[in-house]
Amino acid sequence: MSIVVGILFAIGTYLILSKTLLRIILGVSIFGHGVNLLLLSMGGLKKGGPPLLGLKESSFTDPLPQALLLTAIVINFATTALFLVLSYRAYKVLGTDDLEELRSYEDE
Repeated sequence: MSIVVGILFAIGTYLILSKTLLRIILGVSIFGHGVNLLLLSMGGLKKGGPPLLGLKESSFTDPLPQALLLTAIVINFATTALFLVLSYRAYKVLGTDDLEELRSYEDE
């Protein structure tokens, strides 16, 4: 699982360093998926009994990583939607999604 997380981080970093806005948005989204898998893999089974009286179990699942994973999914969706709207608006106004051409508009 850690190899898959590393591959997703590498792909996300590569896409974030590109020149077009759509690739940057996809890179941020893939990076978020890597974080989700990292949180999921770090929240494995815990040893010892659960903090409940009357149960004699030897292992349990910690709910905190699952709550963090759901929060990360919502944040990833919201940032992806915001970036898509902003890049669409920039493309409609300026006619390009290339960052080098967007910089030339800034200099004018």
